[in-house]
Amino acid sequence: MPGTIVGIYVASEAGAEMRSRLDAVLEADHGLVGDRYYLGTGTFSNKPVADPGAQLTLIEQEEIQKFNAENRLAIPVGDFRRNIVTRGIRLNDLVGVRFAIGDAIVEGTRLCEPCAYLRRLLGDRILPDMVGRAGLRTWIVNRATVRLGDRIGGIA
Repeated sequence: MPGTIVGIYVASEAGAEMRSRLDAVLEADHGLVGDRYYLGTGTFSNKPVADPGAQLTLIEQEEIQKFNAENRLAIPVGDFRRNIVTRGIRLNDLVGVRFAIGDAIVEGTRLCEPCAYLRRLLGDRILPDMVGRAGLRTWIVNRATVRLGDRIGGIA
């Protein structure tokens, strides 16, 4: 069953607030136009070896809701610092798979596990509770604009 985009978020630099968007341009082999990693201003942008498989990050709305319910919290979805929030699709199943996000084609490269930086922002429970549930990193295959409500799923 295909999923849906329910949130699109960008931050202009490391530590900046994630801002909600109605649409965004995905640039092949580069990232989400205007986002901190596209601009080279993200927390991990200065790593000695760039991660070409981390051009776009996704997270399931259902996992955020589950985390919040388990911990009696109300952390907004944008605070999880992923670019695309999905509903109705299991992202873990997309590692190593090419799939469509609206008109964009991406490839799931690896899980997007919570890090110490996210722990500082959201609290200690993020690391044990969101391991294996914190999203997916992808490589962008073609340039396309994605919009809220776009479908996510297999390539037809």
